[in-house]
Amino acid sequence: MPFEEVTEVSYTTAATAKGGRGGHVKSADGVVDLPLGPPGSKTNPKANPETLFAAGYAACFSGALNAMGRNEGVDVSESLVTANVTFGKTETGFGLAVEIVAEIPGVDPEVAAKLVEQAHEFCPYSKATRGNIVATARVA
Repeated sequence: MPFEEVTEVSYTTAATAKGGRGGHVKSADGVVDLPLGPPGSKTNPKANPETLFAAGYAACFSGALNAMGRNEGVDVSESLVTANVTFGKTETGFGLAVEIVAEIPGVDPEVAAKLVEQAHEFCPYSKATRGNIVATARVA
């Protein structure tokens, strides 16, 4: 898919980080104000970039799924979307992979799969990652 320029701004935000993975991150509006820590710590768990990415992707995809449900006249309001984010070594350093898993109760599996596919095409996070990392989406 070719580069898509934002032609009409709906929202702009910012966040500032200091100290990298062991530092601190704060959004411009103060809503996010978190100490960061290394991924996978069992003794002192803290948010990390992958946690924040997973939360943002899951929320965005859930919104896209709801929009696709409305377009098709299907109630997906009870759906749950989980973004499983993997961080690890690649041939050129480190990278990410994402698996989106959508639980859509009460919806026929074929219809659910179609809605997830449509949401994956529509979701801004899916668009941003397409062609850059492995990002898959499926019904639970």
